Amino acid sequence: MSYSGEHDDLLDVAAAEPSLSGLLLGKWSAEAPFLLTDISEQAWPFLGAVAARKLGGSKRVWFVCRDVRSQEEFASELGSWIHQAILFPDLELPAAGLGLPDPETASERLSVLGRLSHGELLAPVITNSQWEDKVPSRSDLTGGTLTLPKGWKGSPGALVIQLADAGYERASQVIRRGEFALRGGILDLFSWQQAMPCRLEFDEEGVVSVREFDIDTQTSVGEIDACEIQTGDTEKPSVTLLDYVQAGDLVVEIGWESPENECESHDIAYPSGIRRMRISSAPQLENPSDAGDALLSFDPIPFAAFGAGDFIVDEARRGEFFRQLEEWKGEGWHLVIFSATEGEGERFRELAQASSRDLVDSKGPETRLGAISRGFCFPRAKLAILSDAELFGRSASQRLRKLHLRRERQKASRSAIDFTEFAEGDLIVHAEHGIGRFLGLQSLPSAEGGEGEVLALGFASEARLLVPIDQAWQVSRYVGVGKLSPDLSTLGDEKWSKTRRAAEKSVFLYAGRLLKLQAERDTGQGHAFGPDTPWQRELEQSFPYRETPDQLRAIAEIKHDMESRLPMDRLLCGDVGFGKTEVALRAAFKCLMGGKQVVFLAPTTVLAQQHARTLRERMSEYPVKIELLSRYRTASEQKGVVKGLAEGSIDLVVGTHRLLSPDIVFKNLGMVIVDEEQRFGVKHKESLKDRFRLVDVLTLSATPIPRTLYLSLMGARDMSVIETPPPDRQPVETVICAYDERIIRDAISREMARGGQVYMLHNRIGTIEKVANRITELCPGARVIIGHGRMEEGALEGVMKNFVEGGADVLVSTTIIESGLDIPNANTIIIDRADRFGLADLYQLRGRVGRGALKAYAYLMLPRDMMMVGEARRRVQAIRQYSQLGSGFRIAMRDLEIRGAGNLLGTAQSGHIAAVGFDLYCKMLKQAVERMKSLEEGGISTSVPDLQSCLLRLDFVATSREELLASPLVVTGKSSRSLHCGAFIPADYLPEAKLRIDAHRSLAAAAGNPELDILAASWRDRFGPPPPEVLNLLQSERIRRVASSKGITKVETRAEKLMLTRRGDFLLIGHRFPRLTASKPASKLSEILRFLEALKL
Repeated sequence: MSYSGEHDDLLDVAAAEPSLSGLLLGKWSAEAPFLLTDISEQAWPFLGAVAARKLGGSKRVWFVCRDVRSQEEFASELGSWIHQAILFPDLELPAAGLGLPDPETASERLSVLGRLSHGELLAPVITNSQWEDKVPSRSDLTGGTLTLPKGWKGSPGALVIQLADAGYERASQVIRRGEFALRGGILDLFSWQQAMPCRLEFDEEGVVSVREFDIDTQTSVGEIDACEIQTGDTEKPSVTLLDYVQAGDLVVEIGWESPENECESHDIAYPSGIRRMRISSAPQLENPSDAGDALLSFDPIPFAAFGAGDFIVDEARRGEFFRQLEEWKGEGWHLVIFSATEGEGERFRELAQASSRDLVDSKGPETRLGAISRGFCFPRAKLAILSDAELFGRSASQRLRKLHLRRERQKASRSAIDFTEFAEGDLIVHAEHGIGRFLGLQSLPSAEGGEGEVLALGFASEARLLVPIDQAWQVSRYVGVGKLSPDLSTLGDEKWSKTRRAAEKSVFLYAGRLLKLQAERDTGQGHAFGPDTPWQRELEQSFPYRETPDQLRAIAEIKHDMESRLPMDRLLCGDVGFGKTEVALRAAFKCLMGGKQVVFLAPTTVLAQQHARTLRERMSEYPVKIELLSRYRTASEQKGVVKGLAEGSIDLVVGTHRLLSPDIVFKNLGMVIVDEEQRFGVKHKESLKDRFRLVDVLTLSATPIPRTLYLSLMGARDMSVIETPPPDRQPVETVICAYDERIIRDAISREMARGGQVYMLHNRIGTIEKVANRITELCPGARVIIGHGRMEEGALEGVMKNFVEGGADVLVSTTIIESGLDIPNANTIIIDRADRFGLADLYQLRGRVGRGALKAYAYLMLPRDMMMVGEARRRVQAIRQYSQLGSGFRIAMRDLEIRGAGNLLGTAQSGHIAAVGFDLYCKMLKQAVERMKSLEEGGISTSVPDLQSCLLRLDFVATSREELLASPLVVTGKSSRSLHCGAFIPADYLPEAKLRIDAHRSLAAAAGNPELDILAASWRDRFGPPPPEVLNLLQSERIRRVASSKGITKVETRAEKLMLTRRGDFLLIGHRFPRLTASKPASKLSEILRFLEALKL
């Protein structure tokens, strides 16, 4: 086996060039590297791949980079040339060791080491400092792997013991690496080296199924051949990475700029028998002997041996670019253009054909799909490899793809608020009894002599209520509005009933207003845009990332609205950095292609500048004029923009509330996009509604919208939600610490060492300059700039532009950075006096970093006297607790501010939310919307039945094990059977009380029988084959839902009679009650269900 990729023909062309081939086949030693200098940086990955293919053979090739950032970039592009390239991720830790390694990163490292230990031919890309990393030995990794395929003979009990001995931890539900959970014949485990957790299903003989499952949904996603478990001792690393290097391996050092110094400063004791090469852009040495004895063995390569040109072509020089291609073509060069997407390749061919028809004939430049950031040429081989970055001006960082692909996260269902997550002392809401306090789980003696669990709730006057597990779905965590705690309800008091009825009445009226607004909008006449154009498809295909499923769905929903005659009014919600801007950009471009103008409103000048820059870059290849209108533009510039909008010469304008001024007139406005609507004042919102009533309006909100509220508003307001994080996005490492200049210095130095930038947030303008000066003293090499909202016109714009373009390492600023800034290279934020910010504000600020693929850090600094106690400490701790991606939804709840509810529902509803709690309020709203819609349609709602309105009283069904054991028996010969059937979730099927609570809540939340079928399949997948009691419970719930959908409020059986109540009266068939004919209890359930389904009313 040898090193290979999708473009081996190009590698072979270069390798066959006589001068390069002769050099590569020269003398080698471990003591001194073979030097290739004066090589343009963009050619390093290609030349590295040539060396691997020419010299690697069956031996391993190691690529050693200077720092983490160059490692990531080099690994990404090397993977475009050879499949064996693999990144060995850096085990980054926060400053001053304030944290633990990221489990995903640790897992990736173990995976790479495992593959190396088993002799797989790989080309690892590492940093020089990683040579000294302590890692597990090869013997630990090869001797401690257990493979579990389908058909494996053994018991889950024996495997559990082996897992515990190997350091795996038992859990009720597997959510992180190194955990396992055993539920009957189902064993879930998440090994260190596999991308996703595994689910093993056992029977009496062994494993009958091996599946991967999704952590968020806990459901299986597909069968796999086997599950591999690392059982060796990986927690006590005993060797360094150098121990994995073997005789004959090739070590290629990438980008050491000073060959004469690097040998001393990075002296590594390589094993004997290896070969070393160094590829660098450093100029050829005048006097090689000055480099020291280690470099005397080989002469540096002169530039002529491998010249590499650097091409950056702006629009004005495009003709020159194509003339150069024609010249090369005439000289017989091999020309290859790499495009990241099909759309960019097609766009290149269009431009080339417009420049010269001869250029695109059969002998013209070849276009290929591939992710390379910049092009280069090899004159001796007459080979030119270019990327469309030269032509279109895409920045290299936009086009990188990672080689170590993390598990692609599914729909971030964790963002759906789980109101059953309460701890002792939390306020709760019982649907029937009101607001109380959760006192914990308690055990009560059962009829079997064992114990059963109940939820203990405390109410006013020290009253207690014990709630069985199967009724726990009626209990939810209380979330109100503001920080005031409500009074506890009094059991048996009418006050709670009155409070609930008042909330229900208000919600009903509010739902009516929502539907009325929707109806008014539906009668308006807007502009119907046409189908997508070829240019739209090109623009979308040029997106340098892969869209998430949520983005694609949101785009489709918005386009559907735009192609309708009705004016669009859609709300697009999503967490920070989840891709709302790209969705809005595509909507704007569709409007522009329809010949209409677009307004893009942003709450701050800084954010408006960023949007304008993004829009211009993405649409630079198309004949659209984009302008910016803000207070930082001069009076004459503003006047020109206003005139251009009125005349129609400006197609898209980005700006702040200045665009709502009366002097702004549009010639042909088609769409208004509002970013962060909640940050505009009431007057601005009213102005929006009045001025843009018949144009399409798309509102973007970074405010997390709880899923319960989203579902409640479905049908009453057009809404799209993006919950899926982009692939490769890592959670931000959040560190809480006392203010310490040593940590500040370490954090800035670490970020600068990997080529990144730092936000230092100090929210006091009076002392901000002093802080900046102190940072300069702490980090003398850092380029520090200051930004705040009171700077003179143009100054702030210059500061932000300087930081965005990489002209500074540290931006010391106020909260002007809170909204929307997208700088992937800034991956550390230090927040001074974090105690002065609300939780939601801290979440937004932390969202400024971690927007690329690199690990990001947020340091929340508190005064030392606040480190141990106080509300500020608890608030800051919460931000660390919710560090996972998409956790903004939970942040909104945890902060008790309901930012989403306040923005969507208005302050008039906040009193009722406070009175009954957010969860119950959302249930009421959902039912009210459905009820109003059904009344308008003149029927009964069938989509979301009110489950509590249908009562089941079946005299042959036992709803608990105790009731089943006490039921009468019928004796036949030597056998006996119960006259009742059980319909409950046995404790031996779901031993964990938390899982049983979740199961009952999921059962209550299932809207219809299709959802029940999905739930049953999920239980079968997660917990194994359900026992008869669970099957009967599901059947009972199907009966309840079918009955509710037909307006039946009670289903009762008595002595084989089926008694149905509808609109207060019994439902009789032929003036009598229907009679059940089945003899077995379970069969009676099926008979009732069939009867109800066939019932015509």
